[in-house]
Amino acid sequence: MIIVKHKFTKHIPSLHIVLRELEQKQLPIVLFIHGFTSAKEHNLHYAYYLAEQGFRVVLPEAPMHGERYKNVTESELNQSFWEIVLTTIEELDDLVTDLSEKNLIDSDRIGLVGTSMGGIVTLGALTQYNWIKVGASLMGCPAYVSLAKSQMKELEKSGQSLPLAEQEQVYDTLATFDLSQQPEKLQKRPLLFWHSEVDDVVPIEPAHTFYLNAKRYYLENEGHLKFIKDETSGHKVSRNGVLETIRWFENHL
Repeated sequence: MIIVKHKFTKHIPSLHIVLRELEQKQLPIVLFIHGFTSAKEHNLHYAYYLAEQGFRVVLPEAPMHGERYKNVTESELNQSFWEIVLTTIEELDDLVTDLSEKNLIDSDRIGLVGTSMGGIVTLGALTQYNWIKVGASLMGCPAYVSLAKSQMKELEKSGQSLPLAEQEQVYDTLATFDLSQQPEKLQKRPLLFWHSEVDDVVPIEPAHTFYLNAKRYYLENEGHLKFIKDETSGHKVSRNGVLETIRWFENHL
């Protein structure tokens, strides 16, 4: 039987999904990060499939989302996007540390995956944490700085732009997490990309360009880097994309 438990790590709420008979055992873990304006519960189908394969799955709530919701305007939430991303990356370490201290995690088998904003979090976290052994980005973007610059242009159109000095400070901070500027930090770790060619929310080009450039780091491990293109789904992962994600962690974690 698969069980779902709601837990807190410090102030971070999350759902923990695992086979009941394995609940107290040291297991490989997959952390799954939800998308912008979504919530942790929306990815329970991934967690179910992964738990069936013997993984412990943790679905944390990102700041200002779900049960961490704050009564802010859409504009305020949009302006907080990168703060949410970077805070989520920071909180991943708290989650893993807590599980390690409880001897519930196999430290050599930790995976990270996310959809949209969660995919962006995943790709940024790979620049920070060597404990991530396998990653998957579903509709994410590794190019933090160029994405932020595109977002800034949109803000300018609506008269909400930041002063130039503040913009540069944002870009300097994001460069530290920008995988496209430091692909060597992948260290040949298995990484899956899934993206639709007709995604009008997070365009496919930055992720696919990064994939093509990163292939040179995987010449001896070509099977560790994969890009799956979808032709019709738009900004939504297809059922095939879900199943390919599960297989990725089965095969590499």
